[in-house]
Amino acid sequence: MHQVADVEVAKNIMDANKKLAFRNKKNLEEKGIYCIDFVGAIGSGKTTLVEEIIDNTDYKIGVLAGDVISKFDAGRIEKHNVPVVGLNTGKECHLDAHLVGHGIEDLPLDDLDMLIIENVGNLICPVDFDLGSHLRMVVVSVTEGDDTVEKHPLIFQTSDVAIINKVDLADAVGADADKMVEDAKKLNPYIKVIKSSLKTGEGLQEIIDTIEEFKN
Repeated sequence: MHQVADVEVAKNIMDANKKLAFRNKKNLEEKGIYCIDFVGAIGSGKTTLVEEIIDNTDYKIGVLAGDVISKFDAGRIEKHNVPVVGLNTGKECHLDAHLVGHGIEDLPLDDLDMLIIENVGNLICPVDFDLGSHLRMVVVSVTEGDDTVEKHPLIFQTSDVAIINKVDLADAVGADADKMVEDAKKLNPYIKVIKSSLKTGEGLQEIIDTIEEFKN
């Protein structure tokens, strides 16, 4: 009985999240705003990538920075003179559409054409939670180990773009970046995979070009 009840509660939660995600996307589209959900583990380079996109594009960007304690990443992003709202998840290891909806309300939507959501640092929990984004990009670092992709299949199967980051450190940590690329494509034949090093600039322009391709 308990298992049946647990399954029903989970289904209700997911159904409610999907409805709220649809509403988020509709609200953004009415304002002409394109939304990207960045997922990835802690230390993968998500925040740095958000900063580079802000500094190297002409998009009018707003950011929702999600974390257990969001003030750290939000504080970094604020220095780039863009509107940012920190979303504290407390004990939760992912953002959900309800929390994102409230964050959207606190942004100057009339002044934006792109919303970047930086999800909580985790490769498992965000999988099932649609936030209302148009594009999901997963960021992993070679420093997490070159078996990271194959150990987390669902996040790659539900993402549009995979970024294999910090490839300049691959030799130092004994990781095979090409293996990570191949693993991602095996899990999701439709995923676009980009190798990058935000320290050296490798792959950054390809990431920006890819966003533009999906956006159009």
